[in-house]
Amino acid sequence: MNAPATKIRVALVNDYDLVVAGLDHFFDSYPNDISVVQLAADSPVDQVVDIALYDTFGHGSPRCDAIRSLLSNPRVSKTVVYSWMLERGLIEECLASGVSGYLSKSLTAREMVAALQRIHGGETVISPTPAEKELPVGGEWPGRSEALTGREAEIIAMIAQGYSNQEIADRARLSINSVKSYIRNAYRKIDVSRRSQAVGWALEHGFSRN
Repeated sequence: MNAPATKIRVALVNDYDLVVAGLDHFFDSYPNDISVVQLAADSPVDQVVDIALYDTFGHGSPRCDAIRSLLSNPRVSKTVVYSWMLERGLIEECLASGVSGYLSKSLTAREMVAALQRIHGGETVISPTPAEKELPVGGEWPGRSEALTGREAEIIAMIAQGYSNQEIADRARLSINSVKSYIRNAYRKIDVSRRSQAVGWALEHGFSRN
């Protein structure tokens, strides 16, 4: 008889409470596989965990300081990045720093659990570059109730942090025209026409300047 699979202790890490809470519910169908023991929203991981899953929401590319903090934390066994940004150079930079996996936000919950199990077993797992997709249904993010897509919400988050369109393009590895298109669509959905209005809306709906 096969031994039962080990339940993986996971900390979900991001600056946004709503994002980590939504990612927590992403694993609701897998209670025997994943145990989310901490939601670390802009706070250090203080529980002993097998994997710290770092969600890059609102930052475009992974933040080096956040990754270094997780890698140096003695309570964290392995660190995994969860991001839209799947450029080879960026992935190699994160792997060189010591992360154990780099997973795409296009993964379904089942695929995510399988990837975390492989990482927990000692593999380094990297998601292949997928076709453009939005966040899985089980995820959550500020502005979703207003029909903002995951990409649009991340760009609104960066606007709230004071980044220019060009800075957003650089951080999100998008063309300036793509950024402008996302902004137009987002503004239409949240019924604003100016950047200052978008910032005000963002701060009222769970986004942060941090």
